[in-house]
Amino acid sequence: MTSEKEKSFAGEWYDPNGDSDLIAEREKAMELCQDINLLHIKNPKRDKFLTELFPRKGDNVVILNPIWADYGLYSTIGDGTFINHNAFLMDGGTITIGKNCLIGPNCGMYTATHALDPIERRTGIETALPIVIEDDVWLGGDVTILPGVTIGKGSIIGAKSLVNKDIPANVIAVGNPCKVLREITDSDKILTT
Repeated sequence: MTSEKEKSFAGEWYDPNGDSDLIAEREKAMELCQDINLLHIKNPKRDKFLTELFPRKGDNVVILNPIWADYGLYSTIGDGTFINHNAFLMDGGTITIGKNCLIGPNCGMYTATHALDPIERRTGIETALPIVIEDDVWLGGDVTILPGVTIGKGSIIGAKSLVNKDIPANVIAVGNPCKVLREITDSDKILTT
């Protein structure tokens, strides 16, 4: 018999409140988020709590308060990534953030989607699709990323954008819905060697 948790990671419809493991993991994440958010950024306990919340967090990752995650366990954060204030990682499906990414304030990454029919929606069933943010991506403030989206390496997403489709590598994309504005080229370089 397939558990609700197994259905979740298979991209199937599942009941997040019908699995005791998922409920316990969400409750633990809620407690850790609260503990983290009450501590000063230099408090040594904060790092311990962050590692417990995000066991797949790389080296030299900076995460500012407040931080929110549904589970934390299902998010991977690459080395050297910076996550600004008030980020929310709804990681019912996996969220993968690459190395050296800049995540602006108030960014939300939402892996869950609910039934369209209102009667079915009342049951609480949902699906969760992975989000992938490749290396060296910069998300401006207030960016929202919807289920199943991949943002390609080196791309920039403008502030307040709603990303509902994949974005290729090395582009600037903006808007609601987010659309590619242009490629990033050598003429964008500030430093010359």
